[in-house]
Amino acid sequence: MKKGDTYIVRIVGYTSEGAGIARISGMAVFVPLALMGETCEIMILKVEKSFAYAKLIAVTEKSTERVESQCKYFPKCGGCDLWHMSYDEELRFKEVRVRSAIERIAGLSPEFSPIVGADKLSRYRNKAQFPVGEDETSGFYRPRSHDIVPSDTCLIQSDVSDRVRKAVHEWQKEKNISSYNEKSGKGILRHIYVRSGKGGVILCLVVTKKPDALSELSEKITADCPEVCGIVLNVNSKMTNVILGEKYIPVWGESSLSDELAGNKFSISPAAFYQVNHDQTEKLYSLAVDLATENGAKTVLDLYCGIGTITLCLAKKAERVIGVEVVPPAIEDAKKNAKLNGVENAEFICADAGEAAKMLRERGEQPDVVVVDPPRKGLAPDVIETIKKMKPQRVVYVSCDPATLARDLKLFSQDGAYTVKSVTPVDMFPRTKHIETVVLLQK
Repeated sequence: MKKGDTYIVRIVGYTSEGAGIARISGMAVFVPLALMGETCEIMILKVEKSFAYAKLIAVTEKSTERVESQCKYFPKCGGCDLWHMSYDEELRFKEVRVRSAIERIAGLSPEFSPIVGADKLSRYRNKAQFPVGEDETSGFYRPRSHDIVPSDTCLIQSDVSDRVRKAVHEWQKEKNISSYNEKSGKGILRHIYVRSGKGGVILCLVVTKKPDALSELSEKITADCPEVCGIVLNVNSKMTNVILGEKYIPVWGESSLSDELAGNKFSISPAAFYQVNHDQTEKLYSLAVDLATENGAKTVLDLYCGIGTITLCLAKKAERVIGVEVVPPAIEDAKKNAKLNGVENAEFICADAGEAAKMLRERGEQPDVVVVDPPRKGLAPDVIETIKKMKPQRVVYVSCDPATLARDLKLFSQDGAYTVKSVTPVDMFPRTKHIETVVLLQK
């Protein structure tokens, strides 16, 4: 097998990215946009030691799960992955992805609950971050590149985010505000960042320096997009792939967004983590809280608590909750949110998860339940060891990455310390490869 060779193959599975898998002489060949069960003509693009990459040339025998993409930018745009498959097939792919990771990486075969699917497949995101390109355009990066595919709409973002960026570009063109160039480091406007909630919409422009004509921007946005309740600048002058800088400058109106989730009110600063799919988040948190408190809970420790979203849900069912987060503004938001909702049985600590867990253990805290909702990289081994030393009866793990989840479950289950009692995938991100999972571990 070599680059340029063509084959007729049968697709027998999916990668974690949603690409089809074929086998040629025992070697796995990854074919983007191919569906399981299809017969395809492919061309080899790259051959590695134990696998190869191929391009889909034609589908000679189509799957009944293949559908016409509703998005005119798919698959050139890297924002979504799965517009070519039915939603039933997408859910099957995600279930298998979670199951495969846990069985293969952790070596475990726990009870798997059916995936919690979404009722809404488009316009579900409450947060949009559009990189700005040349000629007053924006869009998303082409897969595995930093080349922007310009677009005027995104089917998984809110309608208002499309209207806001259109207004920004009209202001940008009229006032000659330059776009940032990643290669040269020159230019002003880097990203258009839009967050929406029940309390309105916040526009955050990521810039290298404060631009001129901000009063005209405010007039333009408020006239064209009356839902906007505040405009903020984020200054990021570093030549980096990180979107947000550290400095925020209020321009007009509110500097934080208000929203309601699971019966609680939240104030959200632009940098704070907040789940992007409101309806699915309510399902996710309800499941996590029920698992954490199903037999009653005296003290619950919520690591990676962010602005207190899960913590305040737990506070309704537990005697006492302790939220831990390393980001100072998020902890300040969490304290404000507790006060906003009249919650008096919640304590918040600003510290690294590992440090906080050790500190709580040293002061004699013995939570009977620990909830973790870490970033994609999962838990550090020392955090897992500290949790195990605390000996909570239950650990509820909310994960956004099946591979790191499986790695961590293996560490939790070593030496028979914890048993994985249930695994429930929750589809927070329809039409993309991403999947959330809620796991209950029992001591």
